[in-house]
Amino acid sequence: MRLLATGRNRPARTALAAVAAVVLLGGCGSDDGDAPSGGDQNIAASPTAVAEPEPEPSSAEPSAAPTVDPCALVTKQEAEKVAGTRLEDAVASPESCSYTGPVTGPTAQLEVYVGPGAKKILDIDRELKHEFTPIAGVGDEAYAEDGAVFVNKGGVWVAIRLVRLDDPATFRKPLADLAKTVAGRI
Repeated sequence: MRLLATGRNRPARTALAAVAAVVLLGGCGSDDGDAPSGGDQNIAASPTAVAEPEPEPSSAEPSAAPTVDPCALVTKQEAEKVAGTRLEDAVASPESCSYTGPVTGPTAQLEVYVGPGAKKILDIDRELKHEFTPIAGVGDEAYAEDGAVFVNKGGVWVAIRLVRLDDPATFRKPLADLAKTVAGRI
């Protein structure tokens, strides 16, 4: 090894470094995560592995709830009517739609949630002991609380939340009317 330490045997040091790099890189797996992260990577999969048969669909399984576009449930004009102010165009995501007030004010936002997230909002508010009022004749079931309404029709839950700095009582009737409109669109 003393020869490697002196500058006289540079080709030997280069060859040794190359061999070390090959050895180190040879132990690395592929980037796609198929190779195990340690041990012998040349172990083949068990030839006795059998794929499980796909279960046959059962008529007892619940059917999936229909997909509903949250922004199709509440128009910008309806959101502005409920909020009592001008709002920006909708910002959509797969399970929600938001209309926000202009940056110049007033503070306002109307949010529409569809699906399991809408039901989760209701469940959390119940756990927090919020006060709810049933909304009669809307969907299969509907509830109102300060600043929000919840509608279930055909297994599809919709939550509509309004953010305003004014008295929530001002917005109870407009939110309940919007809940009825939304239930008719589900």
